[in-house]
Amino acid sequence: MNQVLEPLISLYDVHKSFGDFEVLKGISLDVNKGDVICIIGPSGSGKSTILRCINGLISIDQGSIQVGDFLVHQLKSDQQKIRLRRMVSMVFQQYNLFPHRTALENVMMAPIHVLKQNPQQVKELAYNLMAKVGLQGKENNYPGELSGGQQQRVAIARSLAMKPEVMLFDEVTAALDPETVKEVLLTIRELAEEGMTCLLVTHEMGFAREVADQMYFTDQGTILEQGNPTDFFTNPQHQRTREFLSQVL
Repeated sequence: MNQVLEPLISLYDVHKSFGDFEVLKGISLDVNKGDVICIIGPSGSGKSTILRCINGLISIDQGSIQVGDFLVHQLKSDQQKIRLRRMVSMVFQQYNLFPHRTALENVMMAPIHVLKQNPQQVKELAYNLMAKVGLQGKENNYPGELSGGQQQRVAIARSLAMKPEVMLFDEVTAALDPETVKEVLLTIRELAEEGMTCLLVTHEMGFAREVADQMYFTDQGTILEQGNPTDFFTNPQHQRTREFLSQVL
């Protein structure tokens, strides 16, 4: 008898409004451990809001979100949300690095101050993570001395320092110049190949096609279409998906 895998992340009928504007209108999706999910769609279609709800940065109005054992929609205290964010780390479009701290110090801060871990052990981990994202030799540089792509890779290393089970990437290449996009995508690809569960909101269609297990297309707060990348890109079922892809491919 085949064992049915419980999804690692499950959203059911999630609604979210900001004032009178309903951003999410009943979003449901499941993510299994090790999946790479790419969410695409026009600006304002709710893509980034989905990630922020999964991470507990935004509370939802209706529905449910479960991540592992966490019922995210029921979390109230900062302490509970910190535990969730140990498991689910998020990398943003803006790197949000501390400018007065070196790259290595940026990576070390959360494990030391949030998780209260041994600084010497954290330092060793941070050096390893800087090497993992291809930045050995840049540990003592300040963010202002690094390119945008390098800063974004420091931000990824900083997220990995929390040893998460899930990584959320919110348009992490949108602010980068074309030359540095590739090095950030390579870092994400390596994480995906190692089995990290990843959800990406992205405009990089070629990359999505290569790494995604499932594609989701959002429009006006709903998921209009989902499928494996081959079917999704070669034979989209929904007219709106076809229109969008014709604009971006």
